[in-house]
Amino acid sequence: MSSLSPYLSLIVPAFNESATIVRTLGAMRSYLGRQNWAWEVIVCADGNDGTRERAVEFCKDDDRFAVMGSPQRQGKGRGVREGVMRSNGQIIGFLDADYKTPIEEIEKVLPSFAEGYDVVIGSRRVGAARVEIAQPIYRRAGSRVFNLLMRGVMGLPSVHDTQCGFKFFTQSAAHHLFSLQRIDGYMFDVEVLRLCKMLRLRVKETGVRWADDGDSRYDPIGGTIRNAKELLRIRRMRYELPAIAREIQPASIPQRPKRFAA
Repeated sequence: MSSLSPYLSLIVPAFNESATIVRTLGAMRSYLGRQNWAWEVIVCADGNDGTRERAVEFCKDDDRFAVMGSPQRQGKGRGVREGVMRSNGQIIGFLDADYKTPIEEIEKVLPSFAEGYDVVIGSRRVGAARVEIAQPIYRRAGSRVFNLLMRGVMGLPSVHDTQCGFKFFTQSAAHHLFSLQRIDGYMFDVEVLRLCKMLRLRVKETGVRWADDGDSRYDPIGGTIRNAKELLRIRRMRYELPAIAREIQPASIPQRPKRFAA
């Protein structure tokens, strides 16, 4: 990684994404390379299909990239957590390796930090959100059921889309949140948003572009049962919050690049 402290740190969690990882990283480098601020990308690649090796090959001559991960599946939540704790950016976020939301949508996110928000999450259900390729109907039905369950169990009625893989944080908020976060699997997003509420952070949900990639690896029955169990586990979790809450409340607003000045 470059020794220059970056404005943006971007985590890319990936599990067996060998077919898409080079295209995703190429699109990100093309966009980020045109910006007038420093950045870093940390790829957290688990699996044994060659994803990690392809990422290493792509990044070998660019010290703005780093690759970490394991042949074993350790979980998206764990990968993002480890990537965040390694990051140094004023703004830290993550974007899924399947590239359902393109990096250009960050232009809808960054101005909100100048307004004093600690966390800005991409959403498929608010404002200017645009779903360009929808999920199959059974996935959409399952998503609606999950959203109702999540709101009731977690007490997050104001969050319309917890699972969009496009979330950004101030450095202080990111490091505090992920130092507490424990869920290693897909439900880590819900845990992080619950922690945001417990820490009284200012969270903004922003509509973004999103397109389904047709990935059929999700098991609608087994996955739903597993997710429901994880939600109950999150609901029962207890954290040592008071000292951290006092420390994080006066969240600093990072220096704005001219391109995104409010």
